[in-house]
Amino acid sequence: MASVHESLYFNPMMTNGVVHANVFGIKDWVSPYKISVLALLYEMTASKITLPERRRLNKLILPLQQGPDLTLGQFLQTVEECCPQTAYAVKLRLHEMADGELKDMEYFFSTLPTPFTAFDSEAYKTSVVGLFMRHMLLAYNKLSFSQVYKLYKSLQHYYHSHYAKPSDGQVSFPALVADDSDMDLTSTEDTVGDRTGREEMDTPLHASELQTDNTPSRGPLSQKQAEYFLARQAYLLKNDENKALKPAALQEELNNMLKFNPDFAEAHYLNYLNSMRVQDIFLSTHSLLHYFDRLILSGNEGKSNGDEGYGRSLRYAALNLASLHCRFGHYHQADLALQEAIRIAQESNDHVCLQHCLSWLYTLEQMKGSDSTVLTEDSVKMAAHFCLPYLASLGIQSLVQQGATQGKLAHKLMDALKDTDILHWKHSLSELIEISLAQTTSIWRMYGKSTMALQQAQLLLNMSSLEPVNFGVQQNNTEAFAVALCHLAELHAEQGLYAAVSEILQHLKEQFPAHSQHAKLWMLCDLKIQFERHMNEGKYHLAEPLVTAMSALNKTEGLYRKAQVLKALNRSTEAYGILQRLQVHCEKTTCTEMVIRVMLATAELHWESSGFSTALPLLLQALALARQHHLQSLASETILHLAFTQLMLGVPEQALSVLHEAIEPVLAHGGVIDKGRALLLTARCQMAAAGFRPNRQGQADLHLAALAVDTLNEATGYFSKLNCKERLRDVHYLQARLHHSLGQISQCNKSAMLFRLLDQELQSPAPPVSMQL
Repeated sequence: MASVHESLYFNPMMTNGVVHANVFGIKDWVSPYKISVLALLYEMTASKITLPERRRLNKLILPLQQGPDLTLGQFLQTVEECCPQTAYAVKLRLHEMADGELKDMEYFFSTLPTPFTAFDSEAYKTSVVGLFMRHMLLAYNKLSFSQVYKLYKSLQHYYHSHYAKPSDGQVSFPALVADDSDMDLTSTEDTVGDRTGREEMDTPLHASELQTDNTPSRGPLSQKQAEYFLARQAYLLKNDENKALKPAALQEELNNMLKFNPDFAEAHYLNYLNSMRVQDIFLSTHSLLHYFDRLILSGNEGKSNGDEGYGRSLRYAALNLASLHCRFGHYHQADLALQEAIRIAQESNDHVCLQHCLSWLYTLEQMKGSDSTVLTEDSVKMAAHFCLPYLASLGIQSLVQQGATQGKLAHKLMDALKDTDILHWKHSLSELIEISLAQTTSIWRMYGKSTMALQQAQLLLNMSSLEPVNFGVQQNNTEAFAVALCHLAELHAEQGLYAAVSEILQHLKEQFPAHSQHAKLWMLCDLKIQFERHMNEGKYHLAEPLVTAMSALNKTEGLYRKAQVLKALNRSTEAYGILQRLQVHCEKTTCTEMVIRVMLATAELHWESSGFSTALPLLLQALALARQHHLQSLASETILHLAFTQLMLGVPEQALSVLHEAIEPVLAHGGVIDKGRALLLTARCQMAAAGFRPNRQGQADLHLAALAVDTLNEATGYFSKLNCKERLRDVHYLQARLHHSLGQISQCNKSAMLFRLLDQELQSPAPPVSMQL
């Protein structure tokens, strides 16, 4: 724990040799803001503060030194969040200088404890703080008397401007920074003639503040400050987009930078990332091409490596352009760009670039819907040969995904994922660890193992990232987190925990705003949950408008839900036509899960016309597909359909024996609605087997009748949890019949009353119980 406390003061090797390259990102002149930072360092040394507060202040020092200048209000607010006592002391120190005389500011610099004036100073000469203080003192000592006086007046303006408009909270000081160039380290006298030239060379960039409220400030930026700003925004876009500047504000900042320095390659690249946030294909392509053009002109790559640097930029530019077109679904343009990158890489004999091209090639084939297994296997072999663990692991994960959809053995897929996890932890590939956990969650969910899926999702969300956490980022906003959270939302919705679902979706909306690239995941998840809830509650008029929004995000899901609504509204002919078209499409795209669901929905349409025998071949085919692909959830649902069909064909005993095979997985891993339907069907089979059949006389089996009563009571609890009033009406009807046959008059009257109340509330004729699962 002492390393955090001592890092900025006592450890000269804190940044592993990068200190000397980065610490001079501060301006080359003394400014009122830098005096405030010096006052903070003085108070940290002079005052007694607790260890946690010192740790927080130590983490704040480097961003304060290296970041853009802040107004006094922003600076004091930042320090106060870490240590209110120190913020108050700094405020008093600045008040003494600003409201006093020039000698008060000179006295502050003369008494400032540094490694050069005080041997007992905490700051080492080579530490971040020591270098900063040395730099500032050298700058101050080189100032002439007139420059010192201007610095003092600037300090007064800087301090009093904070109190001039207390309601604003932020006050710009453009007039203040105009004179700061007089205090350059290279200047020893008050020269005015060359001021304009220096300002054009040293302050071409516009400032953005350090604070996380992302409100642009008006101060100038040096080259190093601009690099710090770009690095910070790029990091936030990757790990926590919400803490980065809004797309419009960031675009304005970048435009101001590029207006003065069009060849600033890093600004073009950040502009490319920002354009991707809002799905702007034109600007993102424009910025990406400009980035590589400027990289050749101004970067070390083009100057030090000659033609090789130029060729390397070209092939990676083509590769990035291919990935950009892939993201927007322009497969033909992506293929052309990828072929160009492959050609240039082959001419240069760049095996690493060729491996990246091969990985994008099989990804492109997958997006087109083609079988890319052979390409993926070749990519994994070559990546392992050239010791590229990242690409090899990505290839294995892609093979696992393809194997899961093709019905490969489940234990082999899990073994492959386990082997890749070992590779991830060995090489600290945290991003791939997250992808692996999200993929495992999806596979368990596809297999119908909700408990294992829930465990893997929780493991991902509670995992400490191996990536260094900067800028206060606590959680990544990667696709893996979005997938895991969507699975959690759906799993909770299946259990009827809609309060928890709303909290998860609210977090998703905050973590992945509507304009972000992964927002479609939670949008579709939210629509599906709302749709299922309305359908369960019988509110078809509310479910129908959701189909259009769902189709915009996923055409396949939208068509399937539309068929469900049409079937519920007794528009069977239209629903049947949609299901037939959907089945043909899904068979072409090898979407096995949807094919099975379509078959089950088609079988239910056959039930409505009493075609139970014609539904059997469809159900048997669906069961074979589900078992072939290890889809236990769909297999259990298919068995329920088969049992219902057998019940309607007059063989309840056979239906009961079939139900025993499916009831255990449904109760263990199914949703609340699935459990209720399974128990309701079981009770009906028990009633039929006991002798409670329409137009049948004879003695009923009292033991089976008692079991049916218990089963219906349990089903009532599940349907009540989801507010499924139509199914509750069916349950109460069957309960009334059972109690009447058993001579239980009071229970019969109670069930009949509940049935009557629900029937009056629904105000719709109850569908025949024999036609509904």
